[in-house]
Amino acid sequence: MAPLTYKKSGVDTALADKLVDHIQKKAPAIGGFAGLFPLDLDGSGPWDLVACTDGVGTKLKVAFALDRHDTIGIDLVAMCVNDLITCGAKPLIFLDYYATAKLDLARSKKILSGIMEGCRRGRSVLLGGETAEMPGFYQKGEYDLAGFSVGLVKRSEVIDGAKIFPGDVILGLPSSGLHSNGFSLVREIYRGAALKRFGPRLLTPTRIYVDEVARLLAGFKRADQIVLGMAHITGGGLVENVPRILPKGCRAVFRVGSWPVPPIFRELQRRGRVPEADMWTTFNMGLGLVIVLRPSAIPLARRLLPQARVVGEIVAGKNEVELR
Repeated sequence: MAPLTYKKSGVDTALADKLVDHIQKKAPAIGGFAGLFPLDLDGSGPWDLVACTDGVGTKLKVAFALDRHDTIGIDLVAMCVNDLITCGAKPLIFLDYYATAKLDLARSKKILSGIMEGCRRGRSVLLGGETAEMPGFYQKGEYDLAGFSVGLVKRSEVIDGAKIFPGDVILGLPSSGLHSNGFSLVREIYRGAALKRFGPRLLTPTRIYVDEVARLLAGFKRADQIVLGMAHITGGGLVENVPRILPKGCRAVFRVGSWPVPPIFRELQRRGRVPEADMWTTFNMGLGLVIVLRPSAIPLARRLLPQARVVGEIVAGKNEVELR
């Protein structure tokens, strides 16, 4: 079998990056993992309203194949709130969009149950949404989901990476597995009976980091420490997501081997003969959230987040990720 890559599976991330660049030129307010809008509340000081949107992607196809729909809603909320918190925002509300060819009440209740559980883990109120029946638009038994997360952050406490300097340390929080990215490639590797057999493991819900980030920010505030930057590791992996928070003149160096890579990733690589470079630009490889801190803040961060590991450092150089 010829080696498989994300592009061969039908996803062109380079082309997607060009579209994002085009959109940002047309709408300069767009940027980062979430968008911020200035908002003043009752004269209590300047606040920013924070919003972001996302979906579950072709992980849905695995849910269809196994007829399992109880956890996909957790993924939907996770992909949104994990983006929202990277700027220091507190999630407040969540809205969903659910579209299908024909409404199946039992299945819809399972999807909604997952969304509600995701909102519980993501400390968000499900404020509303849209359910659309669209005959002829979707295949029988299939549906699509989109989510919208809104939160608040004090403008003086926004985390944007601007204070990152060479010498700072990178902390990583473990992922629960594949999360909700790279599934177009995953489905090329696991087909038919293999997908049925390994599908339950593939459907492990995306980890939600809201409580951990809240605990870190609260503990740092009491200790007069600051979080310099946070990156949610989604499509594009460490290689494409971490540079989004790096200021000019900073390069992120990751010490490969300083954290455990879940076996599912190497199994995928072996089965699909996926080149090493493609693994790192497609999957999270075991790190779902990356946090940049001053070296002096690491002992406190480890106490607050026992599962976190020091996985690299910031050095002078081009705005990119280096894997060593």
